Amino acid sequence: MKTTIKLAVASALVAAASSAQAGITIPAGDWTLDIGGVVNAYYTTTSFSGDTGGRAAALGLGDADGASSNNITTGLLPNYLSVSGKTRQNDLDVGFTISIQPGSSTQNSGVQGGATTQENRQAFLTFGDKSWGSIKLGKDLGIYASDAILNDMTLLGVGGGAGSLAGNTTTLGRIGTGFMYADWKSQVAYSSPNWNGFSFTVGLTQGWNAVQAAENAGISSLASNNRSGAASAYEAKASYEWAGDVAGKVWASGISQKVSGLTGAAGADRATAMDIGANVNAAGFGLTAYYGQGDGIGQTFQLRNGFDSQGKSRDSDQWYLQGTYTLPGVGTKLGVSYGESTLDGNSSTDTWSELQDSMWTVGAYHPLTKHLNLVAEYSQTERELDRRNDTSLDAKAKTISLGAILFF
Repeated sequence: MKTTIKLAVASALVAAASSAQAGITIPAGDWTLDIGGVVNAYYTTTSFSGDTGGRAAALGLGDADGASSNNITTGLLPNYLSVSGKTRQNDLDVGFTISIQPGSSTQNSGVQGGATTQENRQAFLTFGDKSWGSIKLGKDLGIYASDAILNDMTLLGVGGGAGSLAGNTTTLGRIGTGFMYADWKSQVAYSSPNWNGFSFTVGLTQGWNAVQAAENAGISSLASNNRSGAASAYEAKASYEWAGDVAGKVWASGISQKVSGLTGAAGADRATAMDIGANVNAAGFGLTAYYGQGDGIGQTFQLRNGFDSQGKSRDSDQWYLQGTYTLPGVGTKLGVSYGESTLDGNSSTDTWSELQDSMWTVGAYHPLTKHLNLVAEYSQTERELDRRNDTSLDAKAKTISLGAILFF
């Protein structure tokens, strides 16, 4: 299955028995079709604690009142059904991918008849040749910060956000507590050939309109950006990958987009971000290290809360460390990770100086069969808001999740 999500599954299962399974391949005339997908569901229980003022609950999701929330939900990786095709025509490799992502969870109101949400994250075509690379046109995972999420162990689990995202197609995983969401974007992108492990991708992607923040928006709940009418974003990444007894990958990526129509003195500005990361695997052990920083980009979703009410950009950074070990013979992957995402307030407009979201996660991912994995995770997400009057708000969300993920 030659889709981004399939690569994500393979990346997350790199040391497990189910790390490299193909989808259902069907010859069809000049074409070879590949049908595949993922189905996953988890029972989660989340408890909230801490300060309630200013919606200070972890990631702004829910009220920090000591209440608990129990849900049956999809994890970070959405359920999906994907159809891909490839052929060779006129000395070109031509392909396409179309996918849908239905959620496993239902809305928590009976009057909605158990309604759930559905997404269409991928619809793109590719053409190229191994001698000069390939071109992609359509909607797929964004380029900047894509490797950060593809190496996150919670890709096979739940991570953060389960307590307040019932009915959604996914949870947050480590999004907003260690890296920024790459998101799914319309794009025109060029990917180079693989030169002995080195490759790069450059592209134009659909720009986001900035969700400009009010004075206290750094502690607001998360919401979607307006995704039309903005300037195009420039995105790029480069990576080097090697095999052997000590295998691994290093990468770096960046994004830059002009932001217009800002309220306040600025009127227009530019949002930028860059990151660097590495993943190393040896003798069953895996280590991932990641760091990113931005200006005007926000800290969780791109261009949300990246600018204050006067149009001045805010600085942000994010990082996470992750260690895993795959038990020999059994195949169970054990992992622990910690990460932080920080947004700096502006002294001239914001009554707060720093907003920090962090998360600890420990997990066990067991391949029951080559396609079916059992998952157990514990995640503790914390939000800390430091205010300029020497007070602070602090809240936590603790989530236990048990479930399974099947891919084909």
